[in-house]
Amino acid sequence: MAIHPRITGGRRQGPLPLPLKRALLAAIAFAAAVSVLCLLSFTDTVSFTDTLSFLGFTPRDVDKREGNRKYLYWGTRIDCPGKHCGSCAGLGHQESSLRCALEEALFLDRILVMPSKMCLSSVHNTKGILHSSNATSKQRWETGSCAMESLYDLDLMSRTVPVILDNPRSWYEIISRSTKLGEAGVVDVQGVSRVELKENPNYSSALLINRTASPLAWFMECKDRTKRSSVMLPYTFLPTMATKKLRDAANKMKEILGDYDAIHVRRGDLLKNRKDSFGVERSLHPHLDRDTRPEFIKKRIAKWIQPGRTLFIASNERTPGFFSPLSDRYKLAYSSNFSSILDLIIENNYQLFMVERLIMQGARTFVKTMKEFDKDLALCDDPKKNTKNWQKPVYTDD
Repeated sequence: MAIHPRITGGRRQGPLPLPLKRALLAAIAFAAAVSVLCLLSFTDTVSFTDTLSFLGFTPRDVDKREGNRKYLYWGTRIDCPGKHCGSCAGLGHQESSLRCALEEALFLDRILVMPSKMCLSSVHNTKGILHSSNATSKQRWETGSCAMESLYDLDLMSRTVPVILDNPRSWYEIISRSTKLGEAGVVDVQGVSRVELKENPNYSSALLINRTASPLAWFMECKDRTKRSSVMLPYTFLPTMATKKLRDAANKMKEILGDYDAIHVRRGDLLKNRKDSFGVERSLHPHLDRDTRPEFIKKRIAKWIQPGRTLFIASNERTPGFFSPLSDRYKLAYSSNFSSILDLIIENNYQLFMVERLIMQGARTFVKTMKEFDKDLALCDDPKKNTKNWQKPVYTDD
């Protein structure tokens, strides 16, 4: 082992002479380094991250809360005030609303003050989905809400959209600053477009924009989402923002599953029929009950998933053994097969579904219940968004 010359009392030797070829290479490398340093030192139009990109390095994502001190607030609870204050919709519905608020914060370059809790719908919070073998539909997690931090990694999210929670500490800081600014501290808005919020100095200069969103749902503020150019955050954004413990659990399960396919079979909450004035059963999704039964699933996915494959099934169907007829063609797997992993971390069904979504995203072939985009594979051809056309349910082959 080399010993420092100051300790031994010896004299530090100079560098050994280099052969001519190596000397030339060293000179070129030295000149390149000097050029980069000069670029960083004397050019104020090129940032450090731009220089790294030019040299072939990808700049590391940073927390966008740093240096940003203006805020956007939509309310203490997703979709409230409005018709969802008394009860709440499922995770997907609330995520659509939350994504709309996040998009506005991204557009305005503001920190979104997020609700610190998410309401848990009683319809979607049944333990039986995780423990299908020994639970009933009456067994539920004893809670009406969960901490937002138990679902999402806020630090990871803030690398794209800066967020904080509306807890007392955050609000104390914001209110203290807004008090010092007087009228320029807070501005209340309703029915104002995000473009006007950004371009009108009466809004853009305010420390805090307090928006009262549509009483129908927050996502109604993003009515132009069908225009692809207006969508700033994809549907997959929030699913990939799951907390580290949920991501780790999903990764462990995927490692055990190996090479697998997945289907999402949404039944319970969508199988809602009603009788018309003549007593005839009607449904918003007339083919859904039929198309999500094992015998029809088997025929539907045969062209996409080969026999013998491992098939992960995520479903809100609570009937034990409902999907067993598929086992003669596929090796079936459910979340309930991974209780040794999930029982340690899952506290509500939203967390469970977030893990299942990550698993479904990692499948070689993923088949949804109904299409959300044209290229999706789906079990049922009924439109997912249908709130008016009630039709007779169909149970036979078309």
